Amino acid sequence: MRLSRRKFTTEFKEAAVRRLELGASIGEVARACEVNPNVLHRWRRELRDLGGKAFQGNGKSRAEQNRMAELERKVGRQAMEIDFLARCLQHVEEQRKLQALATHCSSTRTSKKK
Repeated sequence: MRLSRRKFTTEFKEAAVRRLELGASIGEVARACEVNPNVLHRWRRELRDLGGKAFQGNGKSRAEQNRMAELERKVGRQAMEIDFLARCLQHVEEQRKLQALATHCSSTRTSKKK
């Protein structure tokens, strides 16, 4: 049985780090938040190093995910249309060449008969 990876909100992480800064011990906050103490150390380091840009990794909103999926579908449809039109163009070119050969051959025969 595989455990799913837990995801924490930015607010949750900031609140945990804030508790550390207020003097709570790592062990106490880790037990209260039910996370590994190493995770708290990482969160504190990220917040210290990156400031307001910390914890943006899992922060995609539902609207952003929907927009991304919509754009991926659109790209897929356009790729299919391009393939279809390329095949149509290839078919038209082949037909044009065959027609040119047919008219060229028939005009050569008639000119030779004269």
